[in-house]
Amino acid sequence: MSKVQINNVVVLNNPATYTSPFQFEITFDCMENLEDDLEWKLTYVGSAESSSHDQILDTIYVGPVPEGRHMFVFQADHPDHSKIPARDILGVTAVFITCSYHEHEFIRVGYFVHNDYESEELRETPPEIPDMAQTINRSIMAEEPRVTRFRINWGDGPANEMPPVQEEGVEGELGGLVVHDTDSMLEPLPTSSFNDVHSMDESSNVEMEMAF
Repeated sequence: MSKVQINNVVVLNNPATYTSPFQFEITFDCMENLEDDLEWKLTYVGSAESSSHDQILDTIYVGPVPEGRHMFVFQADHPDHSKIPARDILGVTAVFITCSYHEHEFIRVGYFVHNDYESEELRETPPEIPDMAQTINRSIMAEEPRVTRFRINWGDGPANEMPPVQEEGVEGELGGLVVHDTDSMLEPLPTSSFNDVHSMDESSNVEMEMAF
């Protein structure tokens, strides 16, 4: 059984400009005390053709984590467009949040992202090379998260009893945004999970806080 369950994710600062920071308010339940850190990562998929263009926007460590419900805001800067193939800067891509314990990923929550010019004229007749001097809007499909969970060893059993994590892509999906079930999906997400996923505009007053 997973010792950490993500209860809710709220996508903040959405829609926003391309250069605005990403902000996700994450609420999770810890079923028992964890002595070591949880490692949270935010990754931006630079290209659907190769994960070599993925960018880790930020990594944070939270711990030790006591039993109970906790909340924090995960904020990270926008991706470096110079590391993304020009043809993939605009259009649809993805961003995903992962959480690991003892370097083993146990959950991934991904969202599709759409980037396009604010100017209608540029949207209709875009230059061959994206003009980053123009305003580019970013919209995260906050209502449609993709959740993948993996079974890991939480430290209370021999590692060889736990099946390895296998990243099996799904045809038609974007590079790092893997959407599939694994043998680990024995515990269904709570019926309330992600039912309240929604966006807030930039004017929302949300404080960064930890509940532990």
